[in-house]
Amino acid sequence: MDCAIERSKIQVLYDACDAVFSQKELPTFQQIQWLKNLLDLMEAIDVGIDEFSLHQSPFSSPKITKGLVCGQAVSEITYIHIRECDNFSMGVFCFPAGGTFPLHDHPNMTVLSKLLYGSVHVKAYDWVKAENSSCRTIGLAGIVTNSIFNAPREPSILFPRSGGNIHSFTALTPCAILDVLAPPYSEEFGRPSTYFNDMPIPTLPGE
Repeated sequence: MDCAIERSKIQVLYDACDAVFSQKELPTFQQIQWLKNLLDLMEAIDVGIDEFSLHQSPFSSPKITKGLVCGQAVSEITYIHIRECDNFSMGVFCFPAGGTFPLHDHPNMTVLSKLLYGSVHVKAYDWVKAENSSCRTIGLAGIVTNSIFNAPREPSILFPRSGGNIHSFTALTPCAILDVLAPPYSEEFGRPSTYFNDMPIPTLPGE
């Protein structure tokens, strides 16, 4: 007797990402919107987080109870790895209140992000002009957003040259962000993770 097994939401998202990002052609707008809609269905519990839990069992890890990460008990920025292949990666960053992820970029990558719970301040830029050397990147960047994001909200999408490819996060409350990176970071293939300092230019507001 055949028995249909219902796929979890994270499995559905993974399969969709695999279908879209494994093809030779660049994803279409409709395909990215499809992934965005699937990402919008995700909740903290779907990735193993109890967003409301403050307490933990004395017999478990201080951040884990009943097999779930205690969202309110995370004391440092914690990464939950879900999946990585040559074409994309999936994972969740859990933040305590006050946790800061410094300004960084996503070179030649498309990133879909969903704020699962909580509030976070996001500051994001796109390059106007950049110069690269062997040891640093310096250039002019225009601000895309400098805002507070509160869950629930629709997922965000950034592209290699638009959408806020260079960004930082400061958690105002405990929060978690589910990321899909396509393709993933890779030093070997010219996609290193680079951190930046921003220096406002008084004569060019917002840059």
